[in-house]
Amino acid sequence: MLEVKNLSVNYGSIEAVRDISFQVPEGKIVALIGANGAGKTTTLSSISGLLRAARGTVIFQGKEITRWPTDQIVRAGLAQVAEGRAILSPLTVAENLELGAFIRHDRAAIRQDLEKIYTEFPRLAERRSQLAGSLSGGEQQMLAIGRALMAQPKMLLMDEPSMGLAPIIINQVFEIIKRINLGGTTVLLVEQNANKALKISDYAYVMEHGEITFHGPGEVVRNSAHVVEAFLGKG
Repeated sequence: MLEVKNLSVNYGSIEAVRDISFQVPEGKIVALIGANGAGKTTTLSSISGLLRAARGTVIFQGKEITRWPTDQIVRAGLAQVAEGRAILSPLTVAENLELGAFIRHDRAAIRQDLEKIYTEFPRLAERRSQLAGSLSGGEQQMLAIGRALMAQPKMLLMDEPSMGLAPIIINQVFEIIKRINLGGTTVLLVEQNANKALKISDYAYVMEHGEITFHGPGEVVRNSAHVVEAFLGKG
């Protein structure tokens, strides 16, 4: 579904991502793990059009989208759940969710999908009229995921969905990711909690210093001596 070829991304004179290539098959969960500063978020931002690649190509469902504007990428079926959640605090839960459907015009279908989100996330249904900024961290993460789903994506890019959450909420978030995938949405998951990410991933890539240094099926990566030593001390 997604193919990244020889991608390099710069911040000024700094090469944050260097010549990386990877694939995400349709219907799978693929993890991109690594330490802070490894280039994971930069990679996602380049795929979704928020950053311009210096070199390389991004191909989504057979079409090169490397230079497409972000809204066109969303319309093609690729949505991102941003690091830090990026919910709009002064708006209500319902208004945040409705904004996720900004590319759509079928009001009846939007209302139906809104009810599906409330069924998937009962906590959001209870707080639909509440200001998003008053939600807990876990509730804000559910809102960010729900808002992305309102765009009816074929593929979700998820950036650090467990960041800053309590362990019990982290478990819930990873269960949600699995359910979304079982419902037919392909997932590219960037996550520092490598242990949790690798447990649910079909395939995984390890990023270090802007490069992919190791990859394989999730369980293989999880049992790699280097990965265990570098990333699996916790979680």
